[in-house]
Amino acid sequence: MNSGTLDLRQVTTPDAVTAQLRQALIDCWIEVTNAGGAAGFPFPPIDATQAAPAVDSLVAGLAPERSRLVVASTGGDLVGWLNVRRDPFALTAHWGTLHHVQTRTSLRGLGIGGALVNHVRGIARDEMELEQLHLAARGGVGLEDFYGRLGWKEIGRWPGALRLAPGDDRDEVLMILTPL
Repeated sequence: MNSGTLDLRQVTTPDAVTAQLRQALIDCWIEVTNAGGAAGFPFPPIDATQAAPAVDSLVAGLAPERSRLVVASTGGDLVGWLNVRRDPFALTAHWGTLHHVQTRTSLRGLGIGGALVNHVRGIARDEMELEQLHLAARGGVGLEDFYGRLGWKEIGRWPGALRLAPGDDRDEVLMILTPL
């Protein structure tokens, strides 16, 4: 990691994603997935032919009222990111969902993921006017403990919902953060 403090910022529109940021998001997603991370692609290895369209789709959906990207960088280098989304359906518009929480694998354990999740909590509450956040995490990799330390509560499980390989079924763990 380059020297410097952790810079957390949000991106709310597609035109705010530079070519450099787009490439950094793609590179991070590939790195995290290929290291076994539960970040949206369940079957590594992946490369840019899979990650680039996913990043482009996420970026195309950015809009202040419904989808924001939160990025962490230090010394100008992307070190982590996540996406928070709200469903516009009136019955569920009071809550949002976290997606693709990722940190560079060589920088795990330095508090970057926790800083991202804590930062998005304020954005969700103060700017998006959400009342709660939800997420679904892959069981069996310690994510329940990670989010639990940040105030999230497990509210349910779908046993064996995720089949990573024959004989490797994992629970999908449903979690909530409320109040924000």
